[in-house]
Amino acid sequence: MGEAGPGPSEAPQPEEDEAEAAAAPGGARGGRAGPRGGIRVLKRNVKRNGSRSCLDRSRVGSRERDWLKEDAGRGCVYIYGGDSAVAASSDLHLVLCTVDTPVSEICDGEERENLFLQLHGDLVRRLEPTEKPLQIVYDYLSGLGFEDPARMQEEAANSDLSCMIRFYSEKPCQVEQLDRILLSGVYNVRKGKTQLHKWAERLVILCGTCLIVSSLKDSHTGKMHILPLIGGKVEEMKRRQYTLAFTSAGAQAQTYHVSFETLAECQRWHRQASMVASLRLSMVDLSCYSLEEVPEHLFYSQDITYLNLRHNFMRPSGAGSLDSLCRFSQLKSLNLSHNRLGEFPVSLCEISTLTELNISCNGLHHLPSQIGKLLNLQTFLLDGNFLTSLPEELGSLQQLSCLALSFNNFCELPAICEKLILLDKLALAGNLLETLDLAALNRMSHIKSVDLRLNNLKRAAVDSLEGNKSVTYMDLRDNQLTDLDLSSLSSLEQLHCERNKLKELTLSGFSLRALYANSNCLRAVSVYPVPGQLTCLELSHNQLQCIPDWACEAKKLEILDVSYNLLVELPSRILSSLSLRKLMVGHNYLQTLPLLLEHIPLEVLDLQHNLVTTLPETLFLKALNLRYLNASANSLESLPPACTGEESLSMLQLLYLTNNNLTDQCIPVLVGHLNLRILHLANNNLQTFPASKLSKLEHLEELNLSGNKLKTIPTTVANCKLLHTLIAHSNEISIFPEILHLPHIQFVDLSCNELTEILIPEVLPSALQELDLTGNTNLVLEHKTLDIFSHITTLKIDAKSSLIADSGLTSTFWNHGVAEMAGQRNKLCVSSLALGSFAEGVEAVYGLFDGDKNEELPRLLQCTMADVLLEEVQQSDMMFMSNTFLVSHRKLGMAGQKLGSSAVLCYIRHDVADPASNFSLTVANVGTCQAILCRSGKPLPLSKVFSLEQCSEEAKRVKEQKAIITEDNKVNGVTCCTRMLGCTYLHPWILPKPHVSCIPLTVQDELLLLGNKALWEYLSYTEAISAVRHLHDPLAAAKKLCTLAQSYGCQDNLGAMVVCLNISEDSCTCEMHGLTLPGSGGFSSATTKLATPSSSSGIASEFSSELSASEVSSEVGSTASDEHSAAGLEGSLLPRQERRCSLHPVLPSSIFQRQPSCATFSSNQSDNGLDSDDEQPVEGVMTNGSKVEVEVDIHCCKGKGLEFEPSVAEYSSSAAVPEDDSDGLVLMIQRQNSVNSNTVQAGVKEKCELQKSPSTCCLYGKKLSNGSIVPLEESLDLIEVATEAPKKKTGYFAAPSQMEPEDQFVVPPGLEEEVKEQMKQHQENGADQEQKEEPAAALPEEFDTAL
Repeated sequence: MGEAGPGPSEAPQPEEDEAEAAAAPGGARGGRAGPRGGIRVLKRNVKRNGSRSCLDRSRVGSRERDWLKEDAGRGCVYIYGGDSAVAASSDLHLVLCTVDTPVSEICDGEERENLFLQLHGDLVRRLEPTEKPLQIVYDYLSGLGFEDPARMQEEAANSDLSCMIRFYSEKPCQVEQLDRILLSGVYNVRKGKTQLHKWAERLVILCGTCLIVSSLKDSHTGKMHILPLIGGKVEEMKRRQYTLAFTSAGAQAQTYHVSFETLAECQRWHRQASMVASLRLSMVDLSCYSLEEVPEHLFYSQDITYLNLRHNFMRPSGAGSLDSLCRFSQLKSLNLSHNRLGEFPVSLCEISTLTELNISCNGLHHLPSQIGKLLNLQTFLLDGNFLTSLPEELGSLQQLSCLALSFNNFCELPAICEKLILLDKLALAGNLLETLDLAALNRMSHIKSVDLRLNNLKRAAVDSLEGNKSVTYMDLRDNQLTDLDLSSLSSLEQLHCERNKLKELTLSGFSLRALYANSNCLRAVSVYPVPGQLTCLELSHNQLQCIPDWACEAKKLEILDVSYNLLVELPSRILSSLSLRKLMVGHNYLQTLPLLLEHIPLEVLDLQHNLVTTLPETLFLKALNLRYLNASANSLESLPPACTGEESLSMLQLLYLTNNNLTDQCIPVLVGHLNLRILHLANNNLQTFPASKLSKLEHLEELNLSGNKLKTIPTTVANCKLLHTLIAHSNEISIFPEILHLPHIQFVDLSCNELTEILIPEVLPSALQELDLTGNTNLVLEHKTLDIFSHITTLKIDAKSSLIADSGLTSTFWNHGVAEMAGQRNKLCVSSLALGSFAEGVEAVYGLFDGDKNEELPRLLQCTMADVLLEEVQQSDMMFMSNTFLVSHRKLGMAGQKLGSSAVLCYIRHDVADPASNFSLTVANVGTCQAILCRSGKPLPLSKVFSLEQCSEEAKRVKEQKAIITEDNKVNGVTCCTRMLGCTYLHPWILPKPHVSCIPLTVQDELLLLGNKALWEYLSYTEAISAVRHLHDPLAAAKKLCTLAQSYGCQDNLGAMVVCLNISEDSCTCEMHGLTLPGSGGFSSATTKLATPSSSSGIASEFSSELSASEVSSEVGSTASDEHSAAGLEGSLLPRQERRCSLHPVLPSSIFQRQPSCATFSSNQSDNGLDSDDEQPVEGVMTNGSKVEVEVDIHCCKGKGLEFEPSVAEYSSSAAVPEDDSDGLVLMIQRQNSVNSNTVQAGVKEKCELQKSPSTCCLYGKKLSNGSIVPLEESLDLIEVATEAPKKKTGYFAAPSQMEPEDQFVVPPGLEEEVKEQMKQHQENGADQEQKEEPAAALPEEFDTAL
């Protein structure tokens, strides 16, 4: 046998020593040779990093890596100590083994008794001796979506995986898992009733029903002595003052003596502990404790009637196991769900007192016949198992009133239910029924409620004409029914049959109160007789051409939804109904509405997306209760009057008129609606808004006037004291409105206008949270204005357009715009990723992330996903896009255990095999974020919606894995998505594996649209394309999409991204994009894009600033590993042949080879992006109070052959650089981690202008209120020799301070002549040196300069 690896007690050795000490391929720690390479177990003891709780990859020796590469069936298993969750200094053991190595062999090598497995930071399970840990890890990775065995081996060796799957050598025990701490302190303690033991200082805790005693050194680490007090006693010792004796119950009772310092303290402990000891518990909740047995002290309490053992690993036999539960003589309710039992414990049938038993989600295939002994059982929950039948003995449970059989494998209605006469509900959702047997229901005359959703029902079978008078509620959602006749159910009151394939529906109207039949193919609905009790009728998303006559005659109908149908007219009886309060008729083909003659009680009217040209003249006169009207996306040119006289009785509060043909003439009509709170008039033909009219809308809270031709917002807007949202983007407004005097103003969007200046008060309203001024190309802000705006949570502003236009690095093939709106919610949970220039070539990356209700995960994905994509692309793996999602899922760390996010990622690049080919677009997505390509004016979906309602394959997979789908169609009641990044605790139901599609881009491709779930719920693909196809500004296009969705009724977070594509057959696709090619006179431009290596976010730049995701999420858990692939880094530094098109061949000589230099700085920021001691934010440094790591790479371009203007020479001379290199020296610094900007470099002339204009500096690093980075939208992102850096050495980094614009260069009178002489001599020397080196200065040199 070969030499074994170091033992567990040996200290970690350096890398070289570890490689020498590693076991040879023929050795095994376990004692015998294994089938793979002769090694079964090879253990290594390494120390965990205390700050990040992860193993440094470099600790694995070279020989170990070579051994792993020989066979993909080998791998690493990390084993944590039992107290690793709380002790940062404990050791982490690395075990090298094979997929065939069992737990028993690892335990022998580790000299341990057991091995424990923890998934997703949750429950901890003891592994069986025959289980194989490495195979468990590989199966887990395979379930996530990894396919390559070598890649799975690499992922298994990554310590970040411990946030999802982790092995322990001891079962971790934490005080947090126990009950609430009542009392605690450090006292002298003696164990036992005799005086053989000595007094010692110990930590004593009265926690829940137990007394916990531990040494000060071992406290909170699992090494605790727990004394159960229930049934025990607490006595005072007479021989020792202020001392109590705590004694547990039972034959083998233990005693602890605790000596207190004062009488008051002793009495307090005596009183509290006596109350605990005298407790007679009736309800005990031990759920989610990873228990294998019931604590022994609980058996001494005979009053327990309710015992919750859900989410544990209870053993069927042994001390404290399920066999012992019969010792509870009064037990009535027992919850054993999610315990991985596999078989029904027969011993439970001996607990005759049980009235409620929950044994759901245990993998049961059958029930024992002894179940008939539970004669008192009233509630029996068996959901989420594999049952196909029920025993006949179950029929003897005549008191059973609730039987839950959902998500099993029943193919027909259980006949035994006919004998359970007290059973009133039949719960069989998520089974395998294909036929609705109405005859069987007729025989169950006691059943009132039937739940058969999520089955495979295709038809309803009726064997006789006998009616059913017992069933009142039926749920048939998400089946495959094509026609349904339930006319025999004469007592049916409520029917759910959404998301079937119904073409015809026939019902009895005797008792019908509510009918929900949305999302079918209905052309006819028959109900007889007329349902006199019907109050709610929902028939949306069908193919109805007219509203049924019986619906018009329903006298109590209050809610009618017939949207998304084929209606061409609306019956006057419907609109004139005296009971109807809510009418939804949107997305039809209505041209007119019937005239109202009588007063109606209608409160909500939605008729958006029709062909209506005029509203009824008497609409507002007769519908006095109307509070909500949405007439968007019609052809309205005018509005009916709100009143006939001077006084208006209108109660209208919400009015949406977006996307019509309204002109200024409609404004006076709006004055009659004095109670208006929300008014949307976007995308109409408004040119003015009369000031006198706006002043009368005093109750207005939200005003949307975007997409019109307004030149000003009236000054009378100041009278709208309650206004909190003003959206007026995409107009022609040139004067900033007087809205900053409003006390409640929160959100102002004036983007894409013609603003030139802003007049603001010295103090902004405290409620102002976001101000969007992007797209105003002529806007110039003074330094004072910027100081005032610095207190706004989110400020969005553009760079100077001249700088962007002349930069030469903005791609001519694509440009993008991003819009994010919080809607009615108080936080924004959507983040975007936009890199118009990615990696080293002409590439781009665009992404959108939606966290639904959490803002942490979208922000983390925004900061890390581009880094991961770059690493995967460099590995040249065909699965790079899928692996990007899977690795990002892992890097979410602890934050991804309970939170989840939808994501879509688009990557544009050339074909790797053929660099001269056209661009290709690769799209991957999980969840509900989608990407749509506009090709020849038509939408081409590139993503897949992973939700239970829209993806039948995913719904089937989740059902087969026995997830519980609640009635609101959510997995375990959490999310409707079946694939997400994060939510690891819902594995394997929720997976991170994305849908990936790749398509070559052509000249017919015009737009790429990205949107989250809320956007596509209210906008169809076709409408979205037609709405923005004619717009040339992608920012205005993205804004318009969000505005349309809000006007159509969306109140949730919205995220939209529009990428304008300009792919032509003769386009230049070389990597020197933006570089003026050399002619006879050499380089004619001073702006040169230098070939740079790949960096963390993939942008080629001169200032590399990477936000470490693990630091960003320091408060929510471990995220991205700080281990960078050495192979990827080395590969990025290697010179390679640049990609060129046929028009621009490769130059004969290379320009340079870049050598990086890095420095790391850290600081803490306040919420507004400012350091507590700094006056201005630092460009490129963004955080939310956490430590930020910034990698800085600075290079000086000494372009001797470049022509500089005199002003530029002065600027270069004033910079803090070495004096001998000041002539012609330009220090270019650019932020790299700006994930929402195109990479831009400005010319030297613009650099000088930027230096002189402080109003344009450091405005592009503001962060959103949710922590995500403001979309920079082609902003400049230059730092001119740390212009805005702190003027002290203790800030973010120490850099030479620059002169303020107001400062003067003062020279003492006595030194003026000497200074002039030195400057003149210096200029002459510089000119001579330039003439000498001019022939050899065809290309600029680059110098590595430390900051």
